[in-house]
Amino acid sequence: METMSEQFASDNYSGVCPEAWDYLSQANHGDVPAYGEDSWTQKACDHFRELFEADCEVFFVFNGTAANSLSLAALCQSYHSVICHETAHIETDECGGPEFASNGSKLLLARGDQGKMAPESIEQLVTKRSDIHYPKPKVITITQSTEVGTVYTVEELKVIQQIAKQYDLKVHMDGARFANALASCGHSPAEITWKAGVDVLCFGGTKNGMPVGEAILFFNKALAEDFEYRCKQAGQLASKMRFITAPWLGLLETGAWLRNAQHANDCARYLADQLQQFPQIQLLFPQEANAVFAEMPPEAIEVLRSKGWRFYTFIGAGGARLMCSWHTRRDTIDRLIDDIRSVLE
Repeated sequence: METMSEQFASDNYSGVCPEAWDYLSQANHGDVPAYGEDSWTQKACDHFRELFEADCEVFFVFNGTAANSLSLAALCQSYHSVICHETAHIETDECGGPEFASNGSKLLLARGDQGKMAPESIEQLVTKRSDIHYPKPKVITITQSTEVGTVYTVEELKVIQQIAKQYDLKVHMDGARFANALASCGHSPAEITWKAGVDVLCFGGTKNGMPVGEAILFFNKALAEDFEYRCKQAGQLASKMRFITAPWLGLLETGAWLRNAQHANDCARYLADQLQQFPQIQLLFPQEANAVFAEMPPEAIEVLRSKGWRFYTFIGAGGARLMCSWHTRRDTIDRLIDDIRSVLE
């Protein structure tokens, strides 16, 4: 069986956190109803509603691509368009999933510094054309935290909310690392979602210590009409739903979802601080969540990889992306820093 030391390529490398594993084990006793008709699923949904202070509709799918693709498809028709940042996951890493699920809704790419859409870029795309020959803008999608590890503030979200309201657009949030964003900004879940104009949130669990499974929260319940049919048709209705929702309940009831995110963020902050001792390394973006983007000399990257370190250099906007997770340890960071020092000094 393959094992490896802790790595920084992705927060998906980490295993299942103890709280999720404990609840998963508890759910494995006896027979329960299938397809989400079980008590684990009902309790998980109720905890989400309590956490977000909203009577929202809650659905569960296997992964983030399905969550984004199906929720966006529910918000628009094939002749509509979705506005996202040019580095957004739905544009760069989902293999056309949103376009496929929506039967062709076009992605329009907004620009903006630090991975965030600039309001003027959004408005420019919305108002560029209004003729029947151009896909009609219908949705703004926000990645929170962004693909370069930054976090939209409440004020920034409310500016986007005003644009959406002005042009009758829906707002979707790709929250694959929503917990990390929340741990960073210090606001409540409600304040950075529906109170800031978000209609639908895809809340990531896999990167936060779950074995599998993302939650989709429709704060605008009217948009969730027949969404369960969409999930079923797409092969995203889990027959043994409790094995997705019980781990979620473990994260929510114990508070591990937020502790895990805070730990990952703290590790990323420590890593960023350590990297700044090397004049040959430049941090490309502010460290606000659990990602650190660093520009390193090519020879240093090559040597680090030869020593067994794994990290990506093609995600976001260049540089080496170093991800921390709920399971990252400071001594692992120290070993990485020691190897960097041996290369650079």
